[in-house]
Amino acid sequence: MIEENNFIYEVIDEDIKNGLTARIHTRFPPEPNGYLHIGSAKAILINYSAAKKYGGLFNLRFDDTNPVREDDEYVQAIEEDVQWLIGEAPGGGVFYGSDYFEKCYEFAEQLIRDGKAYVCDLSHEEMRAYRGTLTEPGRESPYRTRSVEENLDLFRRMRAGEFPDGSRTLRAKIDMASPNMNMRDPAIYRIVHASHHRQGDKWCIYPLYDFAHPIQDALEGITHSLCSIEFENHRPLYDWVVENIDFAHKPKQREFARLNITNTVMSKRYLRELVETGRVSGWDDPRMPTLCALRRRGYTPSAITEFVRRAGVAKANSLVDIRLLEYCIREELNASAPRRMAVTDPIRMVITNYPEGQVESFHVANNPLDSEAGTRDVKFTREVYIERSDFAEVPPPKYQRLRPGGEVRLMGAYLVRCDEVVKDEAGTIVELRCTADLETRNGNPADGRKVRGTIHWVSAEYAVDASAMLYNNLFEIEDVNAIPEGKNYLDYLNPDSLTALRGCKLEASLADAAPGERFQFVRMGYFCKDTKDPDTFNRIVTLKDSFKWEP
Repeated sequence: MIEENNFIYEVIDEDIKNGLTARIHTRFPPEPNGYLHIGSAKAILINYSAAKKYGGLFNLRFDDTNPVREDDEYVQAIEEDVQWLIGEAPGGGVFYGSDYFEKCYEFAEQLIRDGKAYVCDLSHEEMRAYRGTLTEPGRESPYRTRSVEENLDLFRRMRAGEFPDGSRTLRAKIDMASPNMNMRDPAIYRIVHASHHRQGDKWCIYPLYDFAHPIQDALEGITHSLCSIEFENHRPLYDWVVENIDFAHKPKQREFARLNITNTVMSKRYLRELVETGRVSGWDDPRMPTLCALRRRGYTPSAITEFVRRAGVAKANSLVDIRLLEYCIREELNASAPRRMAVTDPIRMVITNYPEGQVESFHVANNPLDSEAGTRDVKFTREVYIERSDFAEVPPPKYQRLRPGGEVRLMGAYLVRCDEVVKDEAGTIVELRCTADLETRNGNPADGRKVRGTIHWVSAEYAVDASAMLYNNLFEIEDVNAIPEGKNYLDYLNPDSLTALRGCKLEASLADAAPGERFQFVRMGYFCKDTKDPDTFNRIVTLKDSFKWEP
């Protein structure tokens, strides 16, 4: 939970002090037209944490007031993501904006009878022209003076399906000269002849978000409607709806800065385009910033929560380094992830003085940082695999791994010396022939000589075949919202955002890894078994990074 002091808690504290509310009630209102992303996680956690902090309730409410792109697929995915992130079902319940359609319609008729709404025949383009600019007031619609009776008749005929899409709207009658353009007679209902994912063909008119949302909040008893900063200019309209429908319960809207992260996009439109054009494999492609993708890659709810906490809750927008997110999961997994040996680019090593057919088991620590994690048995045989990068025929300066005539320690096992390098016809190294110091005890030679290099290995006989997916930033540009004129965000897709390593060799214990289980592949990074492909492990994050966290 986000428990640190922030301006939202100050607002709530003041409201409680002034007796404006008895019990805090918040909500998260996603539109089911795509999958949630990590920016959504901030909104979820702020609303959820506020409810928890004050012993209140938290609702999940689907803003399904636009039937064109909404789908049950997204509804199910959103509910799963929310429960995964907060660790429980929303305590206040799960609701749907579409369940309030009849109420919204009744309130719209009430506004018409009160002379506060009218049916307008201006087209979308004409409405935009009449709206004015930031420096010039708008012009009143020629249909603004229609009688109550005519407006009620037209609105009921809109509901009955007599008019085509876009031919009429219902508008709130507020102030065309308002300095806030959202208050210049905004549309509150539009005609859309489209089947709704829950209501079917019952409706052909739909309330707009700015009208429906405050009604839903008021009916559910929401005390604080906490939303991102782009809705700040919409707050006067939110308050107008609450006041003019004269709800006894009056929710309060407050805004916080959106979560913008380097090297990725948060626009649902852009994310959908990446999916629909095949530039990623789906909404859960581990390179995506969606919660289902982060979960598949191996991120934990606690790491995401810690990331949001450290990024902070403020009013001013900022760009958060994606390496902070990586820092949070790396810090968590360093303490908790069991260690395993995995060779991602294998080269065979034959230990010529080790008896053929002999098998030993070495006890290797599961996590050197956690004494209670215990040890596991790792099989050792005459033939093993090591990383190709752990051998250099012509080593660079200060190289401490294996070289011709050189000696290294096989992690948890013997010291070995390279005696012979075997190559194929193309000159590629295919095998190293080595001898082991069979008097090695606990990784140390009996004669006390110093051997600096230690490398990991996997028994060739007991190795598990697998693939490893190495993920990097999806975009090469740091701020995808600041693209130069004439360029498209797709121009900055990182061609190296995914490297697929086939033919990896893993220690035998990884054969029983459960989908989603996380490990540190020693010296290689943190990995998670893929939830779709049982023979694949996804790299969550590298072992180290130069990023430093400073609160």
